[in-house]
Order: sequence, then C-alpha cells, then structure tokens
Amino acid sequence: MIVALDPPPPTLTDQATAALRRAILATRLKPGETVSETAAATLTGLGKAPVRAALARLADEGLVQPVPRRGWMVSPITVRDIHEVFALRALLEPEAARLAAGRVDAGALERLDAVVRCGYDPADPESALAFLEANRAFHVAVAELSSNRRLARILGRLLDEATRMLVLGLARRDRTGEMRAEHGALIAALVAGDGDEAARLAVCEIGTSRTMVMDALLAPDAATRIAT
Repeated sequence: MIVALDPPPPTLTDQATAALRRAILATRLKPGETVSETAAATLTGLGKAPVRAALARLADEGLVQPVPRRGWMVSPITVRDIHEVFALRALLEPEAARLAAGRVDAGALERLDAVVRCGYDPADPESALAFLEANRAFHVAVAELSSNRRLARILGRLLDEATRMLVLGLARRDRTGEMRAEHGALIAALVAGDGDEAARLAVCEIGTSRTMVMDALLAPDAATRIAT
C-alpha cells in the first residue's frame, strides 16, 4: 500500500519568494523600482536572510536584477519583451487550441472560466492578478488537452511572463466582457471539434491583449514607463 505524504510546509525562503513574486506581478513593486533587502523584509514581514535568498531566486526567474550598492531593481518591461512574449504566444497558443479541438469537456472549461467571467476591478491590481491567474488556468487547461505536455509547460511560462504586462494593461481597459465572449466562442469551437476556428479565435484574443498592453504602456500619461 502506497501512502501519500503531505508536502512539506513552505520554508521562510519559499514564503518570502511567494510574497515578493506576487508584489511584483501585481505591480505593487513597479518595473524599474529599486528595492532594498530592508524594504523587502518589511514588505514580507520576514527576516533579511530568507528575503536575500528569495531575491536571488527571483533574479533567476528574471523578475529582479541586482544593483551594486543599491540592492535590487524590479526588472523593467521593454517593448522588445512585449513583442517577443506575444509573438511566441501567437505561434504556440493557436496550435495548442487546434490540437485540443474535439477533446474538450465543456463543463470543466466553463468552471475554470468562472472567475474570468466574474471580472475584476481595474483600479485594484490584486483583483486584476486574480483574474489573470484564472485566465492562465483556463488557457493552460486548453493546452494540456493538446496532449503535448511540453507545449502546455511552455505556454504556462509565457503566460507567467505576460502577467505584469497584462496587469498594467488591464488597469486602463476593462476586458471582462470581451474575454467572456472570447472564451465562450473558443469553448464552443473546441467542443465542436473545429480546430481551425479555435486557432483563429486564439490568434484574435492574443492580438487584442497585445494591443491593450502596448496602448497602456505607451500612453503619454502611463504611470509605468517602458524602454524601447
């Protein structure tokens, strides 16, 4: 008999990493902002040792960069970053949708999409982050139905990279109604086994999101500047 063991509790470093990652993704720590270990310890309520280890982990993820004698800087978002992330999504996501067509449990996808359908508060980055986490789960579930595990993993990482960009974009444009319609149409195409239509809908959704991000971050009054 095999007994399932409970996972070990998160270490202090795990807790610090999760707290700082969420602050970065929700843009409470903004792109380009400098963060000292003392400030990070205050934000997380943890000591400097786990915070230092957490910042090193986040540097490996590309979310922060060390700055000599100043601490750490939240990695900026560049125009090139936006182009690369959305270009890769446009290459991979439509193919995942095409492969998933006809293999879908509509009820399961609709349950996953419930939070997205409820929407978010554009003035609340944490609300937008929860909305995007639900959106990520929906799209990763579609990719997993393609039966290509590597494709699903890669798309999950791309959606993670897109999170900060999308949080900033969602603050300026409420996409709830649009995404509700986009996801509903995608589910219908997947259930019908129409791979070409599912791929077309995926391309359209990615293009709309990319335009939203670029419009928001390049606006003259944008709170967060991006580099070219």
